[in-house]
Amino acid sequence: MTTDLLPPEKLGPEIQLEVQRLLGRCMVRIQQYEKSLKVLLAHHELAGPAETLEVQQTLRAQKLSNQTLGQLAGLLFETFVVPEGFERELLPEDKTPTDRISFAHSFRITQAPEQWEQTKAAIQELVSLRNELVHHFLYRFDLWDEQGCINAMAYLQEAFQRIDTHYQELRAWLMTLHQGRVALASFVQSDAYLNLLINGINPDGSFEWRDTGIVRALREEVQALASDDGVPLKTLQAQMHARHPTQTPQKYRCSSWQQVLTESCEFDLTYRRDSQTGPKTAWVRLRPPSPPRSGTKERKRPGRGAVTPPTDPAPEPA
Repeated sequence: MTTDLLPPEKLGPEIQLEVQRLLGRCMVRIQQYEKSLKVLLAHHELAGPAETLEVQQTLRAQKLSNQTLGQLAGLLFETFVVPEGFERELLPEDKTPTDRISFAHSFRITQAPEQWEQTKAAIQELVSLRNELVHHFLYRFDLWDEQGCINAMAYLQEAFQRIDTHYQELRAWLMTLHQGRVALASFVQSDAYLNLLINGINPDGSFEWRDTGIVRALREEVQALASDDGVPLKTLQAQMHARHPTQTPQKYRCSSWQQVLTESCEFDLTYRRDSQTGPKTAWVRLRPPSPPRSGTKERKRPGRGAVTPPTDPAPEPA
């Protein structure tokens, strides 16, 4: 190692001050990385009853404030940077209250397994570099010797480049998170979101019957009106028109209430006569849930697929 890296004024006692400056630069960048990582981990996912979300985020940030860089890196690869196929249940049914509105959102970066392992190993290397600088730097370099200072400076310049590369990568992740949050905020204020929240209809027009507003309303009215024999369909229709006027079969691409009741697979629709000569009338009751059978594949839930936009007719040949 030569002194060519140093300007002439650094060859004297000030060389130690230059080492300190370069070491401080590395430590500041590492602290910037840790601070940014805590922000990302505090905001990239949230779940629970709506009224608790703000408090949850504050408590999460407080908990993360005492975590080491190694602990933060572990959380990063458990919840944010994840391998393809990763699934995480944010609102488990056995722990989610049914008497309040709950909400969950999650932003993640998904990588192929090999890339995920490489990214994880690179961040673990950053943690090791940080520990080396904090705990072992003075044992590695003799700062009372000019050559030791020169070696330390070269090491710190290379270390800063490695640290800064990770910091810029993290900034890109934070920018992606910010853009996702902005897009989510815009969607939450849209008609498409209200249609999803109230009616259970996805932006592409698809839905699962059990999550739709019309099935929820039907279930509520059947439970309130039905006797042991069920409830007459005409009575149920009148109650729906009175209490849920916006929930109509046409909203869900059906032509009749009978079609909704049949397709949803949530109700039993039967026809019976009040007398031997009287006309048949339709009766509705809730269908009891079928117990899952072990060893069988879960059946696809009934619903409707996406709405296919009409295609423009091909122009006639000239």
